[in-house]
Amino acid sequence: MASQPRITQVIGAVNIGSFRISAMIAGLTENGELHVLGSGHRAAQGIKRGYVTDMAAATYAVRDAIERAEKLAGVNVTSVWIGCSGAGLYSTISPVEIEIGGRRIEEEDIEHLLVSAREGLEPDGRMVLHAQPACYFLDGADGVANPKGLHADRLGVDIHVMLADGAPMRNVTEAVQNAHLEVEGIVASPLAAGYACLTPEERDLGVALVEFGGEVTNVAVYAGGMLVGLHSISRGSADITDAIASAFGIRRFQAERLKCVSGSAIASPSDHREMISVTGPDDDGTGHVARGADDRGRIPRAELISVITAELDGLMSDVGRALEKMGFTGSKSAARQVVLTGGGAELAGLADYAQSVLGTPVRIGKSPQLRGLPEAHGVPGFATLAGLVLYAAEDPVDIRSVGSRFTSTTRVSGFSLVRHVWSAMKDYF
Repeated sequence: MASQPRITQVIGAVNIGSFRISAMIAGLTENGELHVLGSGHRAAQGIKRGYVTDMAAATYAVRDAIERAEKLAGVNVTSVWIGCSGAGLYSTISPVEIEIGGRRIEEEDIEHLLVSAREGLEPDGRMVLHAQPACYFLDGADGVANPKGLHADRLGVDIHVMLADGAPMRNVTEAVQNAHLEVEGIVASPLAAGYACLTPEERDLGVALVEFGGEVTNVAVYAGGMLVGLHSISRGSADITDAIASAFGIRRFQAERLKCVSGSAIASPSDHREMISVTGPDDDGTGHVARGADDRGRIPRAELISVITAELDGLMSDVGRALEKMGFTGSKSAARQVVLTGGGAELAGLADYAQSVLGTPVRIGKSPQLRGLPEAHGVPGFATLAGLVLYAAEDPVDIRSVGSRFTSTTRVSGFSLVRHVWSAMKDYF
């Protein structure tokens, strides 16, 4: 019998959402394969639209989620990667160039370039979550993956910088540290979701990723292999739940169950004839009778669908405006595909609905098939969590950790910066 590959590294990840807090523990084997050892989740507490609003409650929820994962994994972790959304996330591309003089590019030249990019970071009072080289360019050639060994007069790199408001990020970090966990790093959820849901080819050709969370919806645009645009919308699937609760005068947990069990983004001719029960088998019978319900506590499914689609109309309008603002859609765009993920993407019929509204092909993005991943966690609602583990396993280069040397540099700024980024966008859209 062949022996199991030895696990050389244990990775802990916690995704802090407004609806749920989830945790995963995975092992990286000596042959580079990722095994999920355990995962767990619980309802979020102390988090509102990506911001910590109750430190003690948030800390308890984080500790509870990681303990559930540890129990299944049979392994304790002392440090974790954090995934977060909201909190003023902002993405920018910062091009930097250095003189090479026509000679062969060596490893030291690449290091000099990255150090120059690090020294030129301008967070403008915000916290830098990650600053990573996306792709290199030399002379007139863009999209160079590895310039080492090539000859060039000038060498440049596009640095993808993810920023966030400092105080909210410190609150998130403290909530995790209070749960007796060290923070390996904070990863913006749109970036983690991209690792889980998008192929390298999609990221290169151009794709939009819409992370439909509980209280925050992140709209990210990828092109040329990197994230080139990000917009956060302070609306999510929890707003649909609240609309259902208000429309029928029922409690939130009943509205959430109605949405998940009987809800849909697409109406059907039989909806007017189909009656659905508001109460569930576990209800204690003390709740209010739903507004408009019959004597058996049922409402027409058509009315439920109407409330859901009314909320979706507003949200998808915001998504459409964000995509147009970032140049992904519009009269001069060649938009390719939109990928929906997050817990809200589990609503039945959402892909067809979004495709009809946005006018571009839409698919649902799920967690990749990781060994040991429970079937219940292979759904869109846990894609960001899986992406966190994939991100940590890859451990991409961050220019802030590159060694320091010295070199003369030319920073692309002003009109030249705008022209460079605009040229890259035109190539893909």
